[in-house]
Amino acid sequence: MNASHVASYPPDRNWPLVAAGAVLGCVGVGVIFALAVLLGPMSVATGWSRGALSSAMTLAFLSMGVGGFAWGTLSDRIGPRKVVLVGAVLLGLSCILAGRATSLWQFRLTYGVLMGVAVSSFFAPVIAATASSFEKRRNIAVSLVSAGVGVAPMTMSPLVAWLVTQYDWRQTLLIVGVVAWALTLPAVWFVRASPIPEPGPEHASASEPGEPTIGNAGQALRSRAFIVLALTFFACCAAHSGPIFHTVSYAVGCGLAVTTAVTIYSMEGAAGLGGRVLFGLLADRLGAKPVLIAGLLIQAIAAVSYLGVNQLDGFYAVAIVFGMAYGGTMPLYASLAREAFSPQILGLILGAAGMLSALGMALGPLLGGWLFDRYGSYTWMYIGSMSVGLGAAAIALWFPSKRKPRRPEALRPVLQE
Repeated sequence: MNASHVASYPPDRNWPLVAAGAVLGCVGVGVIFALAVLLGPMSVATGWSRGALSSAMTLAFLSMGVGGFAWGTLSDRIGPRKVVLVGAVLLGLSCILAGRATSLWQFRLTYGVLMGVAVSSFFAPVIAATASSFEKRRNIAVSLVSAGVGVAPMTMSPLVAWLVTQYDWRQTLLIVGVVAWALTLPAVWFVRASPIPEPGPEHASASEPGEPTIGNAGQALRSRAFIVLALTFFACCAAHSGPIFHTVSYAVGCGLAVTTAVTIYSMEGAAGLGGRVLFGLLADRLGAKPVLIAGLLIQAIAAVSYLGVNQLDGFYAVAIVFGMAYGGTMPLYASLAREAFSPQILGLILGAAGMLSALGMALGPLLGGWLFDRYGSYTWMYIGSMSVGLGAAAIALWFPSKRKPRRPEALRPVLQE
């Protein structure tokens, strides 16, 4: 076993890892979405169009998908801490280099590709380490790590908004890069997974649905469990990414002021934070699979419900339900993966599934914009989001249910006979 996996924390006691993961997720996602705040000032200062600048976000999502797969696989071999350390260094560096970009392609390369690769190191390796470190409280632990993403719109975005009123966009990115280093580098120290037991010969492969597949990555990636997990993750992200990205524009079209419409996004983020905790607690009691399916159904209905509102209070009501649903479902994929696969290959599994989820995140905004340009409204985008969301719930039904092992005590009377 790799020494990087060994730690002083026993199972279900590795809460420093959970706290560190939440910080890393908050800073990483917060830095990427800082572009939404910097879009206007950068466009005015550089003359680059908003569409051209926004393409850096698309590149970041795609880079996060590919990078997540690579980082997850590498963390299975060398441990999560070294991977996260490299990512933390690259995150601050990408901010500083982006602030010095003199051409659009340089900005896309640094803020899009390099930053996406950096941030992706914070997810699959840390989530895999967390899922491997907890048994009884696994769902709430993974949900709390993921909660850092929900905090990002309420912490990093306001900080960037204040900085850009005091400095130009280049100085702002320089400061953000230094802040990213100051927050993420100390957190790296706490990224320690609990000890993972060595696989024995009797655990070489999975013979029953729901039993872990240990030490065989090729078989795992071809298994029904992985295919269902990855397709559900992709469809889930494709269903909610369009509404997340376009609802502010839809609300403005309904007559709301831009500054007011932006608060709908903040409401979704706050609700997502609560959803992560609530769904994590429910999954620990009821199981990850039924809670995930219920969350996907709620997400689908909530997405199309935006078509029925046109006032701020209505938008807030839908945003709370929608944000809670999509925020709560996201951490459950790691819990399902841990039920079906060995900790030794969990980084690879989550990285591969995360790559497809990133494609779903990139697809939603693109299709939403295309549908609006073609039909002059967002109606078909929301209907499409509902349809894809319902499809995600249907796919999740095929995930192998976890089977409880038979206790040795139950076998003793039979053996005595």
